[in-house]
Amino acid sequence: MSDEQHPENFYNDDRRERLVYASVVEFVENYLSLVYRRQVTDISDTVWCPEWWKHAEAVARLDAMWRAWEHYRNDPKTGLSIWFLDHADPHMAKLFDPKGPFKYCSVRNGHKDMLTPLPLKSPQQGMFSNPALGEFPL
Repeated sequence: MSDEQHPENFYNDDRRERLVYASVVEFVENYLSLVYRRQVTDISDTVWCPEWWKHAEAVARLDAMWRAWEHYRNDPKTGLSIWFLDHADPHMAKLFDPKGPFKYCSVRNGHKDMLTPLPLKSPQQGMFSNPALGEFPL
């Protein structure tokens, strides 16, 4: 399998040594939580889960933010501004949203695993066999 199929190999060994943060956990604990200071109490319109890693959406968004930050930090002019406007602010707005992935969690009471995956029904086999040709059934 290629590195594209293994997210842990996203950066080769040479690049990994040049990362500021070795993992998304380090990034969240040592940068993001210090930059995004918010009132996150039970009576706030901004929610957060102290156990964010138990939420697939949060992990996906925060990991994407970390990888983008590691890229944009190398641009000394507008890199971090682009990162905030195009990456951090939209993702954090979704995470802080009371209707988002942390809906039932609170800083006081911790993680509540009450949201379920979206309901799905699989399409008929072969229905999307040629998406490159624009053969999408309506």
